[in-house]
Amino acid sequence: MTYTKHLIIPDTQVKPDVPVSHLDWAGQYIVEKRPDVIVHLGDHWDLPSLSSYDKSDKPGLYATQRIKADLEAGDRALDLLEARLAKASDYRPRKIILIGNHEQRFDRFILANPQLDGLLTPPWYHAAALGWEVISFLEPVVVDGVAYCHYFCRSANGSVVNSKRGAPSARAQVNREMRSCTAGHKQGLDVHIQPVGDGMKRGIIAGSFYQHEEAYLTPQGTSYWRGLLVKHEVHQGNYNLMEVSMDYLKRKFQPAVARRLRRVA
Repeated sequence: MTYTKHLIIPDTQVKPDVPVSHLDWAGQYIVEKRPDVIVHLGDHWDLPSLSSYDKSDKPGLYATQRIKADLEAGDRALDLLEARLAKASDYRPRKIILIGNHEQRFDRFILANPQLDGLLTPPWYHAAALGWEVISFLEPVVVDGVAYCHYFCRSANGSVVNSKRGAPSARAQVNREMRSCTAGHKQGLDVHIQPVGDGMKRGIIAGSFYQHEEAYLTPQGTSYWRGLLVKHEVHQGNYNLMEVSMDYLKRKFQPAVARRLRRVA
């Protein structure tokens, strides 16, 4: 029987002027633990300039510059992670990144403004150039019996009637999909184990691996879980889950970063 190890990176939501040192910490942790598969659950490029909630900018030079800044911020943050992986020349995990609803903003923008096509590089091009398998928005990918998707939008009766919203809970998600399934999109961590006739099906919703605060959540909505997830002994959809909190990564790896910075200075 073959078991594998999956490391899950929830939504990183990178944009200009937010801290991204946790991507360096994640890279160090990954090289240390060497999972077989790395899955980024999506929304790495936050793309606030393309938010439908902010329509103050008309397409033009200023809007294009803002979009480029958003794209470059995500690229640089992913480079931090990749720089750590590249140092382990004998380590070649399978790397998967899901397109989230924030990255999909880019497609919608180009469709609405075809005159800008070719002036801006889609965010997933950079990930693909770094060796990541890019999975289209809302397309599940199954690895060792676990389905991964940015979010699962099946309703309680089994039909897909609203593709703009994920399952309300991990329990609802696994019962509706009838298989082990992991999604991002929603802040915090929600885990459910569903016993079935042939073992257990597991559902996870984990959508937060970033240090900054999202203003739309207000000061009352900032106390949610943030971190990485590691699935040990993955086989036919079952596994043992380990949480790796942002605080743990900071305590373990930030001192090393600080020492290097002092030496450079």
